[in-house]
Amino acid sequence: MKSKLCKTAAKVGMNIKLERIKKHITQNHLAELSNLSRSAMSAIENGYSSPTVDTVDAIAKALGVKLHKLFIFND
Repeated sequence: MKSKLCKTAAKVGMNIKLERIKKHITQNHLAELSNLSRSAMSAIENGYSSPTVDTVDAIAKALGVKLHKLFIFND
């Protein structure tokens, strides 16, 4: 079983997942809109992959949110 990466990557992934669910977008559809595979999107959302800023920017654009919003954490 893979272990999660740093807490920051996991928090960004959780924010992506929450925005996706709020907008009623499937993980597969968001992956397509972001030019990623579904498995890559799953790994990002679940904190197993640390995406580049460019990848997070592509996801933010696909979600219709500003990039910085995905880096706001409510600890």
